[in-house]
Amino acid sequence: MERDRLLIARALNGEQSAFSQLVAHHQSALRQFLRRISAGDYALADDVAQDSFMLAYQNLAQFKGTGSFAGWLRRLAYNRFIRVVTTGAEKYETPCDISWQQLESRDAVEADILAEKLMSHLSVEERLTLTLNCSEGMSHGEITEVTGMPLGTVKSHIARAKRKLHQIIDAEAVA
Repeated sequence: MERDRLLIARALNGEQSAFSQLVAHHQSALRQFLRRISAGDYALADDVAQDSFMLAYQNLAQFKGTGSFAGWLRRLAYNRFIRVVTTGAEKYETPCDISWQQLESRDAVEADILAEKLMSHLSVEERLTLTLNCSEGMSHGEITEVTGMPLGTVKSHIARAKRKLHQIIDAEAVA
């Protein structure tokens, strides 16, 4: 976090390479976050990530430093994602074509693809909160800061998402 604060200060003083370092440090995690909440739509995730970094650059002076830069950046990205999805973007649902054998895969790439397929069965809010909690390791309190959702809503979305995923996995086990 201290490294981010120093880079932000340098970027605010006009040093473009400092902001480039922030982007390099955070772009992979931000894209992964967006891929999860977009249910594996790589093009959308990359577009929203790029837009989010541009917004962050334009609004860097508004970053208060009370939380992490990563959290602030995710909030920008989430808000941009919601704007894109609610303004007539396609519906992000795909049929469930997950077999139980795939769930036991040890290959990291396959596991990542499978996670994105599973996430496509959740609402945007469920994907967001579950990703922030499980993949990003954020506490419920941190998730409320990023999303602006009440704490109870965050907990409900996470619990509902987990329940849905267990139902899908259990149904595939029986089939």
